[in-house]
Amino acid sequence: MSLSNRVIVEITEMPKLKNPQLVCGLPGSGYVGKLAVDHMIEELKGVPFANIFSPSFPPQVLIQSDGTADLMKNTLYYCKSKPCDLVLLSGDAQPVSPESEYEMADEITRICEKLGVKTIYTLAAYITGTFTKTQKVYGTSTSAEIVKEFPKHDILPMNSGSITGMNGLIIGVGKRKNITGICLLGETSGYVVDAKASKSILETLSKMLDLKFDLSGIAKKAKDTEQLVKTIEEQMGARHSAESLPMTQPDKKLGYIS
Repeated sequence: MSLSNRVIVEITEMPKLKNPQLVCGLPGSGYVGKLAVDHMIEELKGVPFANIFSPSFPPQVLIQSDGTADLMKNTLYYCKSKPCDLVLLSGDAQPVSPESEYEMADEITRICEKLGVKTIYTLAAYITGTFTKTQKVYGTSTSAEIVKEFPKHDILPMNSGSITGMNGLIIGVGKRKNITGICLLGETSGYVVDAKASKSILETLSKMLDLKFDLSGIAKKAKDTEQLVKTIEEQMGARHSAESLPMTQPDKKLGYIS
């Protein structure tokens, strides 16, 4: 790999897939999407076939479980499954410059075209700034017909705001290439790594794809999230007595979302 100021894609093999669909989960608020996709990769035994490097990733290397160091990257995996094969995208970081984000989204959707992917799902966080007992799943799509189907899956359609970063950009760029895009967003405070929100998204996604896989691992992590939130709330109560800690409310004009 030669270093340059451009996104670099290294493909080891191009798998032959049946009716493949792409599911993306990159690092963002609460790691909601990344935790969800990483769980899918583990449970569905994803096979890596491409690495994507960008000079716009943070300037550092990551230490691997075997003690070696490697540049930050995003990785594409494939899974043979029913009723459709899956392509899964996870990674160490998102690009930090708009130019690199657009270039990476273009490269990812170009690979989708080669594989025959017709639908892209991105998994993200819907930040509320507050802790809730039950976490809703919000959604948007580049297809009005799909948005109309959201209530059947208990998805709350978004009707304003924006989705920043790769989770929004990938489906926007995909639309220009006639690839349908869907973004599912798990409600989260934005203050903790939120596996509970990840579990909510995975439950919704599995129903939409008619896909069955074990959720017990992410359910255990969700319990850990609940315990962490409980501890934080107890500390807040002790510190402020009867007063509640003021939470910063999100700008309703932005409706953000990572």
